[in-house]
Amino acid sequence: MSESPDQLMPMPQRCELLIIGAGPAGSAAARQLARGGVEVLLVDQHAPGRDKICGDGLIPDAHQALAKLGLLEAVMARAQPVAHVGCIGPRGGRIDVPGTLAVLPRRELDRLLLEAAQEAGAQFRQARFEAPLEDASGRVIGARLRLPDGHLHEIQARCVLLATGAVPKALTAAGMCERHTPSGVALRGYVKAPQMVGRIKALEVVWDKSVRPGYGWIFPAPDGHFNIGVGVTDSHRDLAGKGQKKDVNLRAIFDAFVEHYAPAAELMRVGELVGELKGAPLRCTLTGARWSRPGLMVIGEAAGSTYSFTGEGIGKAMETGMLAAEALLAHGSDDDAAVRAQYEAGLRALKPKYELYERANRINAYPWLTDLLIWRAHKSERLLRRMSGVLNETSNPGNLVSWRGLTRIIWE
Repeated sequence: MSESPDQLMPMPQRCELLIIGAGPAGSAAARQLARGGVEVLLVDQHAPGRDKICGDGLIPDAHQALAKLGLLEAVMARAQPVAHVGCIGPRGGRIDVPGTLAVLPRRELDRLLLEAAQEAGAQFRQARFEAPLEDASGRVIGARLRLPDGHLHEIQARCVLLATGAVPKALTAAGMCERHTPSGVALRGYVKAPQMVGRIKALEVVWDKSVRPGYGWIFPAPDGHFNIGVGVTDSHRDLAGKGQKKDVNLRAIFDAFVEHYAPAAELMRVGELVGELKGAPLRCTLTGARWSRPGLMVIGEAAGSTYSFTGEGIGKAMETGMLAAEALLAHGSDDDAAVRAQYEAGLRALKPKYELYERANRINAYPWLTDLLIWRAHKSERLLRRMSGVLNETSNPGNLVSWRGLTRIIWE
């Protein structure tokens, strides 16, 4: 993405609404607010078009969020449509779960979302968040930013949205971090392999003893590329408030995935790795950060918007951004208490869904559960519909792996 006209203009001294972070959450909020007539300044420490470590999968909640933003058609014009999630168990069994799915690298998706926010009227500047500005009562009234030339700049704002992702530095600086360690970690790379197009057609998710306590994936991306990676949820433990990483070596898990899963081995053998394998933390289950304080709200993965079971976070990141925007549009930035109350109520309404996905996360620790689900799904159209419902958020994922649910699966 070439330098936008916004970037050529000086950083303003004040704005009505300041959003820190131009990922899906920040750009979704910026677009909604700008469309509602709010003056929005969106800043990010990276120039537009930066890479983001992600699986790039757009599952139904992402499609719904994009439709609400008026961007689904534009995204799907660039994305690779996919019809199924391919669940592969440790014994090699497979079930293809239907869903409304697609893949678009985050570099392209985030650029499109940012452009859409700017088209709606939001301005963008490159700058790094250093600390909040506070009044005598402790209310956030703006931010101290580090400009690309190294200078510090203070900007005042009626409200600040923090959409800085899983890295806790900005959360800590803003006094919002409750857990410094991530919920999980992931490693991914891109492989160009036109000869594999049509052979890997689903969002393939692989559970195997070789990748315990995690999972591997291969997602077909546009233009003959594939997103391949491994993830581990619950990768860190908190001991007396101090985070400690478990014995997890992502590169070793990735190598084991490639060694034991034949399509991954062939993909890496015939394809060309584009760039390097890159790792990133995950923040899940809407935990690990305060959601708001006077003058500031935390949105997106900074608030823990990623699902622990699937590692999917794009749709929910946009959803949290839109929840914050809707609260601001409903009450105006002058009624801070009402804005924050509505936003937090929206997150609390989502929380039970995250807890169910956390229960379903036990599949990552006990891969044999996948074998059981796959075995029964081949015999039960009803179970396959329930698995599809998990993708569409119409079925309870926790029921699939509860003892009651397992008993029902075995005997239904």
